[in-house]
Amino acid sequence: MNALVAYQDGATGSGIRIGIIDSGIDLQSEEFGDCSRGTGTGSCRISSISADVGGNGTIDDEGGHGTAVAFALAGRRNGAGTHGVAFDSQLVVLRADSPGSCATYDPDDEDSGCSFDDRDIAQGLDIATNAGARVVNISLGGNAPSSALIDAVTRATAAGVIIVMSAGNDGEANPDPFTAPATNAAQSHGLIIIAGSVDGNDQISGFSNRAGTGQNFYLTAVGERVRAPDQENTPFLWSGTSFSAPQISGAVALLAQAFPNMTPGEIVQLLFTTARDAGDPGIDAIYGRGVLDLTRAFQPVGQTFVAGTQAVASNRVNATLSAPMGDARQSGLGMVVLDGFDRAFAMDFANTIRRAAPGKRLTGAIAGRQRSYALGIGDIGVAVRIAPGREGVRIDRLAIGSDDAERARLLAASVTGRLGSDLQYALGASESGGALTARLAGRAEPAFLIAGDPATGSGFESDSGTAVALRHRIGSWGLSVAAEYGDVRTRALATEPDLLRRRERLAYDRMTVALDRRFGGLRIGVTGSRLHEEDSVLGARFGGALGAAGADSWFLDLAARQSLGDGFTFGASWRQGWTQARLRGGIIGSGAIRTDGFAADIGKRGVFGRGDQLGLRVSQPLRVRDGGLDLTLPAGWDYASESVNAWSHQRVNLAPEGREIDVEASYSARFFGGDWGANLFWRRDPGNIAAMPDDVGGAVRFNISF
Repeated sequence: MNALVAYQDGATGSGIRIGIIDSGIDLQSEEFGDCSRGTGTGSCRISSISADVGGNGTIDDEGGHGTAVAFALAGRRNGAGTHGVAFDSQLVVLRADSPGSCATYDPDDEDSGCSFDDRDIAQGLDIATNAGARVVNISLGGNAPSSALIDAVTRATAAGVIIVMSAGNDGEANPDPFTAPATNAAQSHGLIIIAGSVDGNDQISGFSNRAGTGQNFYLTAVGERVRAPDQENTPFLWSGTSFSAPQISGAVALLAQAFPNMTPGEIVQLLFTTARDAGDPGIDAIYGRGVLDLTRAFQPVGQTFVAGTQAVASNRVNATLSAPMGDARQSGLGMVVLDGFDRAFAMDFANTIRRAAPGKRLTGAIAGRQRSYALGIGDIGVAVRIAPGREGVRIDRLAIGSDDAERARLLAASVTGRLGSDLQYALGASESGGALTARLAGRAEPAFLIAGDPATGSGFESDSGTAVALRHRIGSWGLSVAAEYGDVRTRALATEPDLLRRRERLAYDRMTVALDRRFGGLRIGVTGSRLHEEDSVLGARFGGALGAAGADSWFLDLAARQSLGDGFTFGASWRQGWTQARLRGGIIGSGAIRTDGFAADIGKRGVFGRGDQLGLRVSQPLRVRDGGLDLTLPAGWDYASESVNAWSHQRVNLAPEGREIDVEASYSARFFGGDWGANLFWRRDPGNIAAMPDDVGGAVRFNISF
């Protein structure tokens, strides 16, 4: 029954009363505590309410069946031999065998042995109900119950008592008629479980009556070779549905103790829901609901929520980090969650934060069939690159060619132009606002495939949708403003393996203000921008358990490019960012993050001939320097008040240990009427993940216009 998880969680059955209607119990046995001074005293776990309802004068077992059933249910756990399921529970023993019947047992006569009268069983059931038993085990069978017993069953279930009945041992297609009240809603109130037997491999036992007409209320447990003592304390291996039933009753007791908020109906439904499926898929006529599985029953079932909130918590993925966060590690992220039955579980969510895998940048930079078109009319330039794909044609970001810097700027914008002598504009599709303002300011640089400028991009996977930029020249100064709308591309927070690779698009918008000036051969620029993400934080996605965060980020960029003469240029840029996360869904906390990035390059024109160009760049993509999400999370739950009774302050660390550094050399020249270029690059700690091997590669390209 996979009970180890239940025991590790502290479930023992302590404080739970269980009724057993059977042939009594061995009062001399130490398996139920020291009862030498009488029941209900000292460590004795046999309640003083126990009674002989059959007229035998004592509850002391005569036939052994009752003791074996009681042991399978509640035998002590002392580190030797075997023990019962709910080994700390209290037993209300109701001896109901007719006087002298157990002494008539003859293995050759199937009609011999203990017999039970319905009126005595009914009386025992009433005593157990009045004594506050949470579950009553009836490992008996036979003909349909009398009206008196049906009335007692109805009274018990109406009072919230769960009844577990054996299915019978005749190998029939249906349970014994004795279990008929289970299928009558007015009598059972949904609180009767019919117990069938399986072997250790979840195969139905040959002797066990099948689920048949009772399949909706039928649950199996191992009923073959169950080791338990008889009334003389001699261990035997018992087989029969009589020994499946006490295991299910014990499971009820463990759940009732561990989760005091659960109603009897919820306990029954939980056991049915968490049973291992056997036989035909779903509920079937052989195995009914399946095989008892306490490991599943002691795990969250259904959708889980952070305690005290409506924030959904996943036991698989609660966040997908982005490249700036790389291999950020969590030391622990514990919180209390409630499952679909409002049961509280303490869970550590550190392992549910997924890292972003570093992308293969070279493939993205050169792969695919592309067509570029450019048109210039007066002061207006139009340039588009078309990349046919499976979903049709999309407008994609333009690659920088190897022509002179002025032409490179023109090709990089979708539409550029002038409005008068001092006002320039640019409209872009799949272009960032930062890239547009840089081009309008005349920032020229060698062409690089991998080592990008962190000041002109997002630093994480995104698709710039529409961008517009204006630059107004004021004397030697230039003032630029830009607006950009696009999508953050992040992996889904899905829990199904086939959906984990799915990409989701989350909207963002960015406003940029830039100031630039030229001092002879030196051009400098200062840029400020605000990035608004509604459902992401620097490209990372956080689920409800971690605040379902969005963010506002402010970036300050400094850039300079100096002409050194003789074709040499030197450029550098630096980005500093501050991000403030916004938490939602009832999660209390905040998030402050600092980021930075830089790039430096040197270029030379006319290295081997007129028009060729050589460049070398070192850059660090945007990276979280420090910070994270500081959360106030539930650390304890009080079932009595159904509220959080303890809180803890914890941090989701977003600063990686790895630091990506990109080094790239670029060379381009005119050749046979076209442009050709060669790039070599090296990436250390790709994606800011220290454990990733270095990414080294190169590309040779040839472009021709016609």
